[in-house]
Amino acid sequence: MRHSNPFEPTAKNYSGLNPIRAAKHKLGFIGVGYMGRPIAQRLLEASFKLAVYDRDVSKAEELISYGGTPAESVAALAYTSDVLLSCLPHDEAVLNVYAGANGAFANARPGSLVIDMSTVYPETSQELSRLGAERGVDVLDVTISGSTPAADQGTLTLFGGGDQVCFDSAEAIFRVIARKYFYLGPSGSGATMKLVVNTLLGIGMQAIAEAVALGEKAGLERTRLLEVLSQTAVVAPAHVGKLQKAMSGDYSPQFPLRLMKKDFWLILNLAAAVQARMPATEAAFEVNASQSEQGNEQDFSAVIQQMQKQAQLSSRDKGLSGLGTSSTKKWM
Repeated sequence: MRHSNPFEPTAKNYSGLNPIRAAKHKLGFIGVGYMGRPIAQRLLEASFKLAVYDRDVSKAEELISYGGTPAESVAALAYTSDVLLSCLPHDEAVLNVYAGANGAFANARPGSLVIDMSTVYPETSQELSRLGAERGVDVLDVTISGSTPAADQGTLTLFGGGDQVCFDSAEAIFRVIARKYFYLGPSGSGATMKLVVNTLLGIGMQAIAEAVALGEKAGLERTRLLEVLSQTAVVAPAHVGKLQKAMSGDYSPQFPLRLMKKDFWLILNLAAAVQARMPATEAAFEVNASQSEQGNEQDFSAVIQQMQKQAQLSSRDKGLSGLGTSSTKKWM
C-alpha cells in the first residue's frame, strides 16, 4: 500500500485527516505580546512542541524556560511547522507576516494549517484564506474573547471561521487555551463574530463609565459605588474585574485602550460596509479616542477616567454631591 507524504496536497486537507496531537505535530507561533505569550506558554506547558517568532527577540526568548524555541525568521518558522498560529495587533501586521517572498505562505509546507487569532477585518481573514489556498495551506480565523487573565488560566472563548473539518482537527489546541470554542462558518466568520462581541465589550465599558460618573456626581461614595456595581446582575463578567481594579485606580493594561480603539474602527468600518447604524458605538469610540490622547498605555477601562474628567470629578472625589446645585438641563 502506498503511504502518502503528509505534506503533499490532497483532495482533502491534511489537518482534517490527522487530528492535531501534542506528541506528533510541531507548532509555530508568531507574535507573543499581551495575548500571544500566555497562549504560547499554555501550549508549551501542555507538552506541545512549539517554536516562536516575534520581532522583539527578547519576547520569544522569555519562552525558552518553558521549552519554547525562538525562530530566526517567519520563513524558517513556517517551513518547520505543521500548524502555524499567529496573534498580531492589526491587519497590516498580519498581511506583512503571511504575504510576500519572505512571508509564511511562501515558505509553508503544503498541507500545513494556519490558525490566525488576530482581531482583523473579515476581508483580511478571507484574503489570508485565498493566499493560503494558492500554496495548499488551510487557514482558520480563530478569534479570541477574553483578556490576559483568561489567557493565563486557559479560559478564553474562541470563534472559528474556515473549513469545519480543519477546525475540528485543531480541538486539542483549543482545549488547552479555551473554556469554550465555537465554529461560526466560512472564512471571515470568526473575525466577524469577534467584532460583534467587542461591540458589546466596548459599549458596555462606556455605559459603566457613564454610570459611575453619574453615581459619583449625584453623591455616592466612589469605592462603595464600584463595589456594589460589581455585584449586580447587569454588569457582565468581563467588566467585573475592571470595576474591582478601578477601586484602587489601577488601569494597567490587560486589554489595552489602543486595541479597543482599533477594534472600534474595524467595527464601524464593517457597519458602514453592511449599512448598519451604530450610534452608541460611535459615541463610545469618541470617548475612547479622547482617553487615548493621554498617551500612556492604559487598559480600555480607563474610559472611566475620561468620564470622570468630563463630569469634572477627580479620581479621589468621594462624590460629595452636586445634587440641587447643577445648572444642567433637566429631562422632563
